Amino acid sequence: MAVKHKAKKSAKKWSAKVTETSDALDLDREVFKSKDPEEIAESLKHSADTSHRRKGSPFQSAMSMLSFYINRAGKNLTKTQKKPLERAKNKLRKLYGREEK
Repeated sequence: MAVKHKAKKSAKKWSAKVTETSDALDLDREVFKSKDPEEIAESLKHSADTSHRRKGSPFQSAMSMLSFYINRAGKNLTKTQKKPLERAKNKLRKLYGREEK
């Protein structure tokens, strides 16, 4: 019979630490808690454009951080919380002139 081990609480919160201490972007506090997709996208764009530590383009860094947050927090987000984050992806594409055709 296999024994199940419970994960330590600190192990479950590694993604929060990454979001807070990312070496790529200095994010505004609680940017992902906004209900306005435009506000989320503009904040990420500003952070990516002003960062001197990112490895990719500003667009890549901003989209990467947004996707990371959605994927890591996804199972704990309600539909109401997730909807503006998903919409922020399209707003971010528009801000960088990378709209789908």
